Amino acid sequence: MKKFFNMFFLLTFSPWPLMLSLNLMNFMMGFINFFMKQGLTLMIFGIMMILLIFYQWWRDVIRESIFLGGHSFKMMKGMKIGMMMFILSEIMFFISFFWSYFHGYLSPTIEIGLLWCPKMIYMFNPFSVPLFNTMILLSSGMTVTLCHMKMINGEKNMLYMYMLTILLGLMFTYMQLNEYKDAMFMISDSMYGSIFYMLTGFHGLHVLIGTIFLIVMLIRFMHYELSSSFHLGFEFCSWYWHFVDVIWLILYFLLYFLMIL
Repeated sequence: MKKFFNMFFLLTFSPWPLMLSLNLMNFMMGFINFFMKQGLTLMIFGIMMILLIFYQWWRDVIRESIFLGGHSFKMMKGMKIGMMMFILSEIMFFISFFWSYFHGYLSPTIEIGLLWCPKMIYMFNPFSVPLFNTMILLSSGMTVTLCHMKMINGEKNMLYMYMLTILLGLMFTYMQLNEYKDAMFMISDSMYGSIFYMLTGFHGLHVLIGTIFLIVMLIRFMHYELSSSFHLGFEFCSWYWHFVDVIWLILYFLLYFLMIL
């Protein structure tokens, strides 16, 4: 029985799940108020509270793993399965938008002129900014993989490569924003505009989240909280980043390259 309890870590009572659920409701009410009445106060307050709860919740998890020794190898295996299931749920999330895209691509309705993409929608040149963004993300996937290999081997000269990965992620976000500014259509321009901005927008949000994930792991690395044998957080970070890379490759082929064929 003692061996069984050493394999798992029983969580202590935490206020963060309840507080997060309440503030998510608060944020959603503020989000709706922003669309209906252009009010920002409630939404900004909800975002600030959610970020504060995230910080304190993750702080407690780090304390449980490093200082309390609660994350045994058996528990880390379960966390890996949980991360895989989370990424799978994200894949299904994007598949729902891809389904909508193929519905319009394979059977365009008369409301959009029986064409895909619809008339008066001037697409981006796939060999300009989109191709550059593709090269940025592929390069960042290569650098984060090299960082992971160096960390496993116990090498200490991975810091510059890691910072390059973060810089590439920020560069992608900047180029995506510039692309939106130069766009010749909006989200309200037919079904294609809605799908385009939903797919690229949510992917951009995932890139931003992944970049924050990388920055947090960099801070932990600089505080000597990661090692060659204990770097589960960084491993999850690299998994998430590769997921973002793969989704972008599919997006680039469908939303940009396929339109010129």
